[in-house]
Amino acid sequence: MATPVAYPTISQTDFSGLKLLARGKVRDIYELGDRLLIVATDRLSAFDVILPTPIPDKGRVLTQLSLFWFNKLAGLVPHHVISATDFSGQLASYQHALNGRAMIVRRTNPIPIECVARGYISGSGWKDYRATGKICGIPLPAGLKESDKLPEPIFTPATKATSGHDENISFDDAAAQIGQPLAARLRDITLEVYRRASEYAAARGIIIADTKLEFGLIGDELIWIDEALTPDSSRFWPADSYEPGKAQPSFDKQFVRDYLEHIGWSKQPPAPALPPDVVNGTRAKYREAYERLTGHPLD
Repeated sequence: MATPVAYPTISQTDFSGLKLLARGKVRDIYELGDRLLIVATDRLSAFDVILPTPIPDKGRVLTQLSLFWFNKLAGLVPHHVISATDFSGQLASYQHALNGRAMIVRRTNPIPIECVARGYISGSGWKDYRATGKICGIPLPAGLKESDKLPEPIFTPATKATSGHDENISFDDAAAQIGQPLAARLRDITLEVYRRASEYAAARGIIIADTKLEFGLIGDELIWIDEALTPDSSRFWPADSYEPGKAQPSFDKQFVRDYLEHIGWSKQPPAPALPPDVVNGTRAKYREAYERLTGHPLD
């Protein structure tokens, strides 16, 4: 019997032989000439603050689930992944840390718009609706409850924020920033990705309430980049407990948010450490989302 692979838990990478390009809330990005190395760590942020306690397996779930969706929906739009297994050459000495959580990708010119598809009313969309009866300028029927299914999915772009929250904008605002033809193209692709992914997930007992996609350009070629339909970029709800009129349980960091609210944290740095039961519960939810959607365990 083969010995199981022991995957390390990684809060932050330190590949001294490589040039660090950026360090986000979760991902560390390194330059590889005309390519990039994207490493999903096990960092977790809540209320826009990075927590001191990592969640084991989180980075692998984000990477492996992204790869699953990139490949499944590649017929709709090309993705940026070159390889997620070949860490040879200058990466060979870092292979143990990279296995399962890293992707070598094509370098693109990122489009400065977050592409969000919403099929249900939740989060910032629910706040917008309560205040204006609209989401990103799109009028919606009166009387909708929190977590209600929308009459049809909507495209609600946002500006990218390097820190803090992204800001919802209207389609016209997005078109003014990047041009109407590209904005329309992004809208149509985002809604089609959401439609196909939602149908697939529904058959596996998961509601995808909304999701955020990112795209880049290589010349005129549109490329799907970053991550794809993960618990960090989407709201995944268990279908068997769905009940409109309130917030829904989800396959992400709900255990963490509930704990931080319970202890009365100010939501300002520094963040408190997480107890083992919260870490284990969060880890289990990420793994369950992966296993339900792909049909096989993470390991």
